[in-house]
This record gives sequence, structure tokens and C-alpha cells, in this order.
Amino acid sequence: MKDAAIDYEAVFQALPGMVALFTPELVYADASEEFLRMTGRRREDLVGRHLFDVFPDNPNDPGATGVRNLKASLCRVLAGAERDAMAMQRYDLECPDRPGQWEERYWSPVNAPVFGPDGKVALLVSRVQEVTELVQARGDRGGSRARVLEAELYSRARELQELNERLRLAHAREREVALALQKAMLPARRQAGHQRAAVRYRPAVGTLHVCGDWYDMVDLVGGNRIGVSVGDVVGHGLAAAGVMGQLRSALSAASRVAEGPAQALDVLGRYAHVVDGAESATAVTTFIDCDRLTITYSSAGHLPPVLVHPDGRPEFLDRATDPPLDARPDPRPRPQADTTFTSGATLALYTDGLVERRHEDIDKGLTRLAESLVRHRDADPEELADAVLLELLPPGGATDDTALVIVRL
Repeated sequence: MKDAAIDYEAVFQALPGMVALFTPELVYADASEEFLRMTGRRREDLVGRHLFDVFPDNPNDPGATGVRNLKASLCRVLAGAERDAMAMQRYDLECPDRPGQWEERYWSPVNAPVFGPDGKVALLVSRVQEVTELVQARGDRGGSRARVLEAELYSRARELQELNERLRLAHAREREVALALQKAMLPARRQAGHQRAAVRYRPAVGTLHVCGDWYDMVDLVGGNRIGVSVGDVVGHGLAAAGVMGQLRSALSAASRVAEGPAQALDVLGRYAHVVDGAESATAVTTFIDCDRLTITYSSAGHLPPVLVHPDGRPEFLDRATDPPLDARPDPRPRPQADTTFTSGATLALYTDGLVERRHEDIDKGLTRLAESLVRHRDADPEELADAVLLELLPPGGATDDTALVIVRL
């Protein structure tokens, strides 16, 4: 295969099923050998001719709907640029060797677009499976009815299969768009003030539960101070990405004018009250004063940041934890706490995807995180972030998305 190009024309003709190609004008471009065999036509009978000139409705059947239904399906494919699975159709064929005589035939078609280099629909491909034998009677009337029901069930099963495939593709597109939106909204800065920092975001694997996590780093007014925050929105996909962007921007603005992290979260909580989808979101923010060597922090239902001192002592910043955003009908001032650090310490903020595992106490995940941070505390923040993710995330990826911020103080 590496030495020669694939002959796709030969592949098309060798397909085991009935397949036909149409131009957007519904003119035959080609048909597989199986299609020709099952319809009793030659290729020259089809190519270059309009579909319904070759296969019109049975004039002896006033209730015939084959042409109408097939045309509607192909037009849907042209208009929506997506595949369309049809229910089982009765579509009689004129006997090629006996003009004027028609055979009762039943089919189960699936139609799909073929795109050209310009991204527009260049061809239509129709894959057809004949189900006549399942429908036609070979015994008494009851047997015929059973076969009709069997064929109907078969057709519905194929429709469900096609619908599931379309949903899977739609979910994949939504995931891709949501991730792109989140990437555009999250800051890419690796340095805040004079501090070295690393940021990481890892989407969940094999699920739509992505794009609710966020992080932010801002330079604060007055002195050598920075604000570092992470948060988590309940929900997933495009909706969560939109809410995430609003909350991150609101906290970033509030942090620049607030007296402390508690006041910044107070403002964010009031804002979350009017944002659909922000209910029960969590966030933690830290105000780091690099001249006074202090960290002031406040948490709205979020997991505590970890401060690793140069001597290897881990400290969880958990003395100012309050309920999530918009959790109280009557908001009250949130608590905040302070701690000190020495030059060379490391601060880590993260979301639950890094430490939470099913059927496991959260303390085990927090212990693993602290041990990993201590073990690699002398590494550069970029290397430290990669080492933590490598050690804590499952080999196949987590079932929840993960955000991580590492700051060398």
C-alpha cells in the first residue's frame, strides 16, 4: 500500500452493498456492481441520466410514494450537508426485460453527502439494502404480517443506529468548539508580576464533561501583588464554556479593585446570581503580596490551594472555606485568611479532576497531590506541572476536566 496509491474506483466497484453516486442535480454519476446486479440495469442505463427517469414510480400504483420520499431525503442531504437514514420504502421497479411489468420491491436507503475541495456538497452517495424478502409473503397471511413487522423493526433499528451516529458526531463537534472557545478565553501567560508560573488545562477523555474549569492570574493594584484563581462551573460543553468565561472575567475585574479575596468573591457571587448556569459554581482566589511574603485567600466551595515551603512542608490553605457561589439566598460576607511564605516556596491551585476519583475518599487524592508537589518542589514550574499531571491523572485520562496553576514564590 505504501508503494502505490489506492484505486478508489476499484474499491467502489467492489463494495459488497448497493451503492450509487449522484450529482447535486440527482443525475447518476456511477453505481456499484452490486447495485447494477440487484436492479437488473447496466451502467450505461444509469450514468448521465436523471434518477427518476431511470426509476419512476409504478404507474399502476396510485399510492406510490417512492419518488417523493427519496427525493425529499436527497434534498435534505443537499440542504443540511448531513446523512439521512430513510425508513423502509416500497419502491417498485419495472422489469428490464419485460417493459410495462413491475415488481414489488422494498428498500432501506441511507443517503450522505460527499464534499468537494471547496467544502460544498459535490456528490450524493446512496447506500441501499433490499429487504423485499423480509416483507413479501411466503406463506399464510399471518406469516406475511410477521415478515412486514420484522422488516419494520429492522428498519427502525437501522434508523436508531444512524441517529446515534449523528448524535455522536454532533457531540464531537460541540466538544471541539467548546474546547476552542475555552482556549481562546483562558489566559496563556506563564508569568504574573515577577513570579514564574505554569498553567495547564486537560479536558476529560471520552465525555462531554469539559470546559467548566478555569484559571486566572492578574497583577493587582498597589505594590508587588498578584491574584491567582481557579474555579469550576457545574455543567459541560458550550454552555459551561460560556459561563466559565463570564465568571473568570468578572472575578478578574473584581480582584483589581477589591480590598481582598473575600470581597472579590462576594462580588462574584452576586454576579453569579444573575448568570444562568452559574449556580453552585466554585472558586478560590489568592492575593499574593511578594514584598510582605504573605498570601491572603478565600474559597467559595473549592478545594484548598497547596503551599509547599522550601523545606518540603506542605500547607493546605483551608481556613477560609465557604459555600459555592450563589448557594445562599441571602449572601453574607465571605471569610478570608492569611499565611506567610519564604522565597522559593511553591503555590498550587487546581480543580477536582486532578484529585477526585470514584469510590475513593478525597483525602487520598489530596495526599497524593501534596506528595507529588513535595517530591518535585525543586523543579521549574513548567516541569513541576507536567510531573504532577503525569503522576496524578489516570494513564487513559480523567473523566473530569482538570486545571492546574503552579506559582514559584
